[in-house]
Amino acid sequence: MTSLTVEKPPSAETEAPTRGKNSWARRLTPFGYLSPTVVLIVVLMVVPIIMVISYSFRDNVIVQDNSVFAGFANYATVLKDPDFLAALKNTFIFITVSMVAHLLLGLGFAMMLNSPLLSGVTKAIFRVVYVLPWLFTIAVIAVIWRLLLDPSGVINYLLTTLNIVSDGVNWLGDPGSALWVVTFVNIWSGYPFFMISLLAGLQGIPGELYEAASVDGANPWQKFWNVTIPQLRPVIISMAVLDLIWTSQQFALIWMMTGGGPLNSTEMLSTFTYKLAFSEYEFSTASASAVIVLLLTMVLAFFYVRQQRER
Repeated sequence: MTSLTVEKPPSAETEAPTRGKNSWARRLTPFGYLSPTVVLIVVLMVVPIIMVISYSFRDNVIVQDNSVFAGFANYATVLKDPDFLAALKNTFIFITVSMVAHLLLGLGFAMMLNSPLLSGVTKAIFRVVYVLPWLFTIAVIAVIWRLLLDPSGVINYLLTTLNIVSDGVNWLGDPGSALWVVTFVNIWSGYPFFMISLLAGLQGIPGELYEAASVDGANPWQKFWNVTIPQLRPVIISMAVLDLIWTSQQFALIWMMTGGGPLNSTEMLSTFTYKLAFSEYEFSTASASAVIVLLLTMVLAFFYVRQQRER
């Protein structure tokens, strides 16, 4: 006779710990994947920010062993410094003009590349030409434009040949023109990002909206103002706030082209803070300046996050 063995089903007491372990493992798995990124963020971002904030409330940090608590004295010193006020003014002009120009140029070129009047080959050629400034690094852009803007450079040669100017102009050495020249270079190097983003937004607008506007008798300007702009508004706002944040932190271009000169005419908050720390070795005051810049940037970041949530 063949004996049949009946397996006893596992009891509830055996299954409960197993289910509990699996449940905890499933809950902890995402944190395990995120842990390397969290560690990097804490080590490279959170810890340095906390250290800089603590330095800003103390005096004689880094250069001396015995630092003393100074309260808000470093912040008062920075806010009363005429160079800081000049840097704040220059930064405001720099980021505002750059953002507006990026928006206008980006939107204009994006609409041209999205126009049905141009053939596919023509659009491809223009896309390559317009994106070229975005392919260069900031260091390369700074070196190229310093050579072009040199008193004996190509730009002055062309201007003197066309009898627009009589002698070579020292564009970066003149306090009256240096800030505007640096702003122009920043606009030239940054507009392709706006152009690509707005072009993607334009291509995502349904054609039925323009057809409905044509049926209602709308002219091209009315279509642009009542169809294109409302559809692009989320992209425009997001890009504008991001551009303000990025441009306010621009350092390499300013430092490599003018170093903040001449006569502080191109001094920005970033270069001002850098000079305090590594030229004058005033690390406490530099930390206070860095915290002020961080707070100003956080205000812009707040509006960006708020706009994204509303979107």
